[in-house]
Amino acid sequence: MHMIPLMIDFAGKRVVIFGGGEVGARKARFFSPEAEVTVISRSFSPGLSGLEIQCVTEELSDLHDEEMDFLLDGVFLAVAATTDTSLNNRIGTACRRRGILFNNASGEPGDTLIPSVMCGEHFLLAVSTGGESPAVSRFLREYLQSAFPDLDRMVVLQDRLRTILSRNEPDSWRRKDLVTKVLHDPAVWAALAKGEETAWQIVEEKYLQ
Repeated sequence: MHMIPLMIDFAGKRVVIFGGGEVGARKARFFSPEAEVTVISRSFSPGLSGLEIQCVTEELSDLHDEEMDFLLDGVFLAVAATTDTSLNNRIGTACRRRGILFNNASGEPGDTLIPSVMCGEHFLLAVSTGGESPAVSRFLREYLQSAFPDLDRMVVLQDRLRTILSRNEPDSWRRKDLVTKVLHDPAVWAALAKGEETAWQIVEEKYLQ
């Protein structure tokens, strides 16, 4: 797998999904909170309802190359999510020709993978097995969700701690050591379940005296 993980700001970027079935709906749910999503299909899954997307009715199997290029005009990323593998591959060929990022749900691999994602208000984690085992990606995401239910609060707590240490602790190695100790402290994690302030009291008593 020759992939490099990146976080990309999709605000204002156009994503086109070919195929309006459940796979297409899942891809649309992934991108629609941030990107401008258009789903092109002859029919549309109920899973697309309620999403802020544009639906365009087209018989994809009848599209000529010129019509395909027109639908890809100005697109940042395209997803082929039809049940027709040859059609998906054809969409991928058109994307490569135009330099458009491409994800293929079924067929020849594209140059973009869609990972399993765990996110909160203050963090984003993505896991991928390169398409070899989506079950493993899902397992890891679910494990992390169950193992670290207060990860959002820990991120906020760490930011608060780093701000105070940057003002009061001139030794960078000492700052790093304190931040790491707090992160690995089971008592702090347990207290986070009761709220950030409860955990912060422990941090102050154990590490900031």
